[in-house]
Amino acid sequence: MAKKTRPSLGGTPATVALTRAGIAFTLHEYEHDPRATSFGLEAAEALGLPPAQVFKTLLATVDGALTVGIVPVTGQLDLKALARAVGGSRAAMAEVAAAERATGYVAGGISPVGQKRAHPTVLDETASGFATVFVSAGRRGLDLEIAPADLVTATGAIMAAIGR
Repeated sequence: MAKKTRPSLGGTPATVALTRAGIAFTLHEYEHDPRATSFGLEAAEALGLPPAQVFKTLLATVDGALTVGIVPVTGQLDLKALARAVGGSRAAMAEVAAAERATGYVAGGISPVGQKRAHPTVLDETASGFATVFVSAGRRGLDLEIAPADLVTATGAIMAAIGR
């Protein structure tokens, strides 16, 4: 069962960053199944949401630099499109350990907000079709609901067609 909670400064780095920036969001908690392998689809099902409205945060290296791609959980990250979006030429998925070190989050709970260091970030343009989207709030079993424009503001993202 999903449970809504109020944002507080005692939360994850993502909720702290959004609160400090004065950006509106709503937290949605659900019971995470440790056997789950598709964390985004698990969140969509647990929260009763259309999967296309729930986005996953993926890290890739574009010409050697870590880059964040945020795409719907129903699809995949198009690495060539991600590279083009940030003016690069070659992209590959980042190693899980590198993504965890660079963001401060564990895989399956990587939030695009409140990462240890800022990375170039691209939000798939399909997000603009929703009043709000859901992304990880920084741990498995916790998503935040946020307006796409506010997510762009919070992450410094650009929007582009990076999903397939």
